Amino acid sequence: MNHFPIFVSLAGARVLLSGGGEPALAKLRLLLKTPAAITVFATDPAPEIEGWAEAGNLALRRRAPEAADFTGVTLAYAAEEDAAQAARTAALGRAAGVLVNVVDNLDASAFITPAIVDRAPVTIAIGTEGAAPVLARALKADIESRLPAALGPLARIGKAFRALADALPHGRPRRDFWSDYYGPEGARAFAERGESGAQAALQDLLARHMDQAARPGHVAFVGAGPGDPDLLTLKARRALDTADVVIHDRLVTPTILDLARREALMINVGKEGFGPSTSQDRINALLIEHARTGAQVVRLKSGDSTVFGRLDEEIDACDAAGVAWHIVPGITAASAAVAAIGQSLTRRGRNASVRFLTGHDVAGFADHDWAALARPGEVAAIYMGKKAARFVQGRLLMHGADRATPVTVIENASRPDQRVLSSTLATLPADLTSAAMTGPALTFLGLAPRAAAQALPALHKELA
Repeated sequence: MNHFPIFVSLAGARVLLSGGGEPALAKLRLLLKTPAAITVFATDPAPEIEGWAEAGNLALRRRAPEAADFTGVTLAYAAEEDAAQAARTAALGRAAGVLVNVVDNLDASAFITPAIVDRAPVTIAIGTEGAAPVLARALKADIESRLPAALGPLARIGKAFRALADALPHGRPRRDFWSDYYGPEGARAFAERGESGAQAALQDLLARHMDQAARPGHVAFVGAGPGDPDLLTLKARRALDTADVVIHDRLVTPTILDLARREALMINVGKEGFGPSTSQDRINALLIEHARTGAQVVRLKSGDSTVFGRLDEEIDACDAAGVAWHIVPGITAASAAVAAIGQSLTRRGRNASVRFLTGHDVAGFADHDWAALARPGEVAAIYMGKKAARFVQGRLLMHGADRATPVTVIENASRPDQRVLSSTLATLPADLTSAAMTGPALTFLGLAPRAAAQALPALHKELA
């Protein structure tokens, strides 16, 4: 992000604009919506500029700007159609320490004016850093079509009510109050009774929310999916939108964490097999501690929180403390990984069941029914199985598994850096060592990528 988005106060500020043609007009139509004192320098100004000057909306100087003209200026626009003249204006502004925008010249500009959706006092700015102006305009049109025309008046009424709303406790109670107002309540009241209806709705809402302000906290156990934010469920998105505290695992991707409210407290309680970990007792304590303050807590777990997520222990802790909770399921890694190799977890004539296994547990490498898993046609999804690969290989071969049994390891399933390793039971540990996978991986016993499954020889191996 080369351009940091901010909203600059122009109340009582001076803005200088040099230029009198179409580029200048485009900027002035926006600037005239602000309370800034605007001075335009143009030797041949467009009739619209002359009209605005006659109406007292701006000051017009029929000459080029000089260094002294930049004294006390907050923003400057070099909107000349002649590149040399625009460069001169920009140089004068920079020398005076003024932020200058050179119209249609991103590299020479200290700031840019984004595409704007105006529902004053609500303003939405859209920028692409010059990469795709057409996209910015398309986004603007899409957002404008979605926002109700009454949003501006509702915001003005709400702004005047903010001091009264401060009677609610800071944090979630206030957010819930304003969410209800800007959601169905305010819009419906404004549509039915205009401004007086919206003001009455605010009074009624405040009374109801004052009664609810002391309600207890809550824990939502949310599955974050395998990593691709597009695979996050709508219910999970809503939970992140309202969370006061997000207690998340190590494997939850930054792009998903970025979806949480900016004000939310983010707590990393990551665990790593055979490595550094936050104790389960500490995680349980954090859930209870924050919920007891009245916070809406999201316990964000990679994949689906009901699969190898120690969910029962955390639910038991909430129950013992009298903390309310609910579960939001997510897409588990096995579903994302099997999609990545173009296969199905079950197939008629091959396997009527599939097993989800863990490569290790709190006691070390996990033991399973190896004799059943060694039978031809069995399919198993092994979570946390990289470090257990040699152990799994040995147990299966000991119980008669075919050395040519296909094994596929998918690292970072669904993410941009996803990798697929096609191997066999005979060569799995060596292939994993060669692949040097460092990300989270899921191992499929009995499944090859669709292309590899159709190819010969059977011991085909590919790292992609």
